[in-house]
Amino acid sequence: MGDQKRHKILMVSDFFYPNFGGVENHIYYLSQCLLKLSHKVVVLTHAYGNRSGVRYMTGGLKVYYIPWKPFLMQNTLPTFYGTLPIMRTILIREKITLVHGHQAFSTLCHEALMHARTMGYKVVFTDHSLYGFADVGSIHMNKVLQFTLADVSQAICVSHTSKENTILRSGLPPEKVFVIPNAVGTAMFRPAPEKLSQDEIVIVVISRLVYRKGADLLVEVIPEVCRLFPNDLVRFIVGGDGPKRVRLEEMREKNSLQDRVEMLGAVPHARVQSVLISGHIFLTDSSLTEAFCIAILEAASCGLLTVSTRVGGVPEVLPDDMIVLAEPDPSDMVRAITKAISILPKIDPQVMHLRMKKLYSWHDVAKRTEIVYDHALGCPNQNLIDRLSRYLPCGSWAGKLFCLVMIIDFLFCRLLQLWQPTEDIEEAPDFSLPNSQCSEFKEGGSLRSRRVSS
Repeated sequence: MGDQKRHKILMVSDFFYPNFGGVENHIYYLSQCLLKLSHKVVVLTHAYGNRSGVRYMTGGLKVYYIPWKPFLMQNTLPTFYGTLPIMRTILIREKITLVHGHQAFSTLCHEALMHARTMGYKVVFTDHSLYGFADVGSIHMNKVLQFTLADVSQAICVSHTSKENTILRSGLPPEKVFVIPNAVGTAMFRPAPEKLSQDEIVIVVISRLVYRKGADLLVEVIPEVCRLFPNDLVRFIVGGDGPKRVRLEEMREKNSLQDRVEMLGAVPHARVQSVLISGHIFLTDSSLTEAFCIAILEAASCGLLTVSTRVGGVPEVLPDDMIVLAEPDPSDMVRAITKAISILPKIDPQVMHLRMKKLYSWHDVAKRTEIVYDHALGCPNQNLIDRLSRYLPCGSWAGKLFCLVMIIDFLFCRLLQLWQPTEDIEEAPDFSLPNSQCSEFKEGGSLRSRRVSS
């Protein structure tokens, strides 16, 4: 790949390893495959415990853990301008050409995109969740998103449902929003070597046990399924932790289901595959904010038939013969589980795994993301006045406030340029590992990291 096509990308989000989740996996696997395509990728996130400074992960992926501590739900405290000095230094030091922010929940993402546009960089934003329009939290988040995306170069959504949601919330022109789904590391999520016996059907649940993940539905669904299938024909394995775990344990005690409902507690990501292959059916009560559920891909890659609620972007994830959908209602969920049990003899885990390997590839996601980067870098440069005109339509008062925020950011950036000129910031040498490869093609992609002095 010629130098003129080689991108130097800064991935930014509050959500990254050692924390585990869909956004964290997306950033990691996408970065590894972009490295495979000869691009330079650097990740910027906040410190996790004693993990601070610069680390190198598998494939030579460089990660900056800046010394900002999480404030709420792994998010840093909003500072508006407090992160500008360190972000400016990293952008110049790493010779970045494009900034890619992830997740509307991430404070660090919003601030990085704002500062990057002030410094003249092209920016791309990926939205991983859906949001409502009526509650106070959603109204606030939608206004913040409108501010951030008013001057974004391109945006990516993980499903068509998510694209519609993002356009309605932010007012972005549809032609600036691309749809690129998530993928799954099929090398890590393989089915059991031999097909499990169906004398006893095992239904696996792995989820955060919170209200918005549908944990309350499980409390009503599990006893009814056990009643419909007596004599230990059906057994449940529930992995995950959260405030609703107490309700599940109370349900198990009340209905005397200790032998048929196994509670594993929190399951480390390294053990997810071993738990999945012990079951036949994967049950997920996906939340209403689920734009694209990676857990469903992992389960399908392990050969499990999925039962899920018909919400958000979930109906787009799998073909109809690999998933049974239901309304978020206990009786309809029970009906869907009964249907899944009846069609289970037709499911071949190995065939399902091979189909997933063709349907969802991180390498394909990286190639499509590369096209979005090319589009972003092709956008014309704009001066401050042109950029401010994009913020004014955001609201009679909000538009003026957003303009004021950007003017202060512009002045602060110019002050930093006088205090520490660009030429005084030492550039970091580029290097790549000759044998680096996309983690998707590795047997059990490693997440090792190595600390270096910064």
